[in-house]
Amino acid sequence: MDPFQQILKSTLARTDDAPPAIKPQALLEAELKPRIAHFAVDDFLSLAKARRTIYTLGKDLPIAEDEVVEIIKEAIRQAPSAFNSQSSRALILFGKEHDRFWEMVRDQLRKVIPAESFHATSDKLDGFAAAAGSVLFFEDQEVVTHMQRQYIAYADNFPVWSEQSSGIAQYAVWLALAEKSIGANLQHYNPLIDLDVRAAWQIPESWKLRAEMNFGSIVAAADEKSYIDDDKRFIVAR
Repeated sequence: MDPFQQILKSTLARTDDAPPAIKPQALLEAELKPRIAHFAVDDFLSLAKARRTIYTLGKDLPIAEDEVVEIIKEAIRQAPSAFNSQSSRALILFGKEHDRFWEMVRDQLRKVIPAESFHATSDKLDGFAAAAGSVLFFEDQEVVTHMQRQYIAYADNFPVWSEQSSGIAQYAVWLALAEKSIGANLQHYNPLIDLDVRAAWQIPESWKLRAEMNFGSIVAAADEKSYIDDDKRFIVAR
């Protein structure tokens, strides 16, 4: 089967036997309006500006831990993914489990960093452990493989799309926490810690660790952010 036929077959496979009835535009707008009426573009951009990498974090969360968990879950749940594959997974850690995780990182780094240089690294890890909790982001490779088999014409793209989905999920969580005045920073100690994490929290074999986010109360704000010139970053064609 040539690629065009495969794409056509894949598309048809995702289509119901009977096409859904097309709703009048006025009805669609009426259904959508209540969901977005309270949120303007300027609100989103203000939130995006408020989201910063905060390294000096504390354990005094402004909201209950259970509410933080629900916010993280909903942010990941609503994050888009290719073909609605929903490949993102998360491990949410608080208290002793959060501290346990950063000790695992410390133990692994001690094996690869010279002793005379480890003091600076240890101080950095102390800062991460000082946070209230952490979110470990995973991508389920079983989902990726399933999508590759189901849509052969797109097989090479699914690992890339999975990484994009993870990035979107991480950003969604970061924004959601920032809206509650919870600071966060994103780290990447994978794959050094993958086996320890899997053993400690019974993580499924198919879950691939992609990033680790610390969160907590904002003890010290981030420095002012600088931006490169727009003409080096954007092209607008009309």
